[in-house]
Amino acid sequence: MVRIVAAYAEQTKAALPGGRLDERLLSALARVPRHEFVPDELRPHAYADGPLPIGFEKTISQPFMAALMTGLLEVGADHNVLEVGTGLGYHAALLAALCRRVCTVEIIEELAAQARANLDRFGCESVESRIGDGSRGWPERAPFDRILVAAGAEEAPPALLDQLGPGGRMVIPLGPMDSQLMTLVEKAGDGTLRATEIMPVRFAVLESYH
Repeated sequence: MVRIVAAYAEQTKAALPGGRLDERLLSALARVPRHEFVPDELRPHAYADGPLPIGFEKTISQPFMAALMTGLLEVGADHNVLEVGTGLGYHAALLAALCRRVCTVEIIEELAAQARANLDRFGCESVESRIGDGSRGWPERAPFDRILVAAGAEEAPPALLDQLGPGGRMVIPLGPMDSQLMTLVEKAGDGTLRATEIMPVRFAVLESYH
């Protein structure tokens, strides 16, 4: 899988920090067993470079997309990271291999329970999870150095922008469902925001309680 991800990264290297996936991320991809975070019947396909259904009209992102989004974040070892959209826990486990704490929010109770079981089985003690509306973030754990949003929105949720700390980065698919763009949002020390469009994508819409 790591070879597959590295090969696909060549196609979008201009969008990646340093034009390549860094060695820490490649090592994390090699260490986190994706097959432990997919439904049993799909385990034979766990390392194919494509999204896989996980129920509730949701998918686990293809390995390349997970690597790209994480690479764009430039996650540091001392970072506090928020993930919106836990799914079955794979991306939270990947982030946990790179930083000190991951807070992940999932709105679908059944997925959140499965993800917690997967994360516990894999020993992800640095991942804190809860059921909730990810568009509201996790105020009690803010500010966050990095935010990864695994669902699309027409605009970046204001609560997430507020909870992104100075110097922070957020990766989120933005735009209408049929024309989403993976977007990197950076917050300067003075609070100024800059958005950089990376590439066209198609993600499920970010669900909200309102």
